[in-house]
Amino acid sequence: MEEIDIKQQKSPSLVMTIAAVAVLTLVAGGGGWLVGIFLAPPPAEKAEAVAEVPENATGEEGLPKIATEANGIVQLEPITTNLAYPAENWVRVEVALQFKGVPDVALAEEIHQDIIAYLKTVSLQQIQGPRGFQYLRDDIQERVDLRSDGRVTNVMFRTFVIQ
Repeated sequence: MEEIDIKQQKSPSLVMTIAAVAVLTLVAGGGGWLVGIFLAPPPAEKAEAVAEVPENATGEEGLPKIATEANGIVQLEPITTNLAYPAENWVRVEVALQFKGVPDVALAEEIHQDIIAYLKTVSLQQIQGPRGFQYLRDDIQERVDLRSDGRVTNVMFRTFVIQ
């Protein structure tokens, strides 16, 4: 008879443990859901988000671009040119310009041509490594400042590839 009593005593403790774990899981899940509602903003509907994007700011897939004239940023066409030395090396750069006030597309095109002309005078040794890239960024920023008379506040590099 003692064996039966021992088994009966162990059985309720296992059921109680499972019940306690289930209740704690539900409480934790509910608490996480509640905190998520208070901290996370509600998702914006897709139709509203697309309606707010200017027509010229959508990419090929219909997704909005970061660089739009509405927010003062003009993304220049990608620049692909060979370097001064060695001439068989090519560089591809995608740059966006942040204007102070209304963007000037004509000025952006002049800056685009100026960056192309500058990149043709740069050698591979000048732009190698992080320090060389920083010098290149500083030189381009300085050229843009001179060309724009301070109307362009920031030059943002989107891609930089040397082949």
